[in-house]
Amino acid sequence: MNEQGLRKVASDVSSEIKGYAVSGSSSFVVDDDEVVKQVECECCGLGEDCTQSYITKVEGYYGGKWVCGLCSEAVKERIRLAPNMALHDAFRLHRDFCQKFNNTTRLNPKLSLTYAMRDIAKRSAEKRNSSTKLARSTSCVPKIHL
Repeated sequence: MNEQGLRKVASDVSSEIKGYAVSGSSSFVVDDDEVVKQVECECCGLGEDCTQSYITKVEGYYGGKWVCGLCSEAVKERIRLAPNMALHDAFRLHRDFCQKFNNTTRLNPKLSLTYAMRDIAKRSAEKRNSSTKLARSTSCVPKIHL
């Protein structure tokens, strides 16, 4: 089996647009007033080509941090599931999740499976220990009275 390293994913459009880029720069002009730049997500680390106005809008919403569309939706979903959670807490939790994923699953899927199984076993043990145990007061074998 041929082992391949991690590769960065890029869309066909971004590769075509790079042909119009200003040499020596990671940004290029789409219209007369819109410059497109490559930005990296603070959570997952994936890069996207975005206009400066869009980058500013996203960074304004996330307190100066740029977040890709997928991570943005994940953060919004965390807030939807826990309405009392603050945006920065949801962002921090998702960023931690992404970092854990990048450090385990991407680098070593077998180790990630081991961690997942360990977490499942730990939760199962906690559930068994926390449930109240009822003492048996009578035998479960029915008596026959004649």
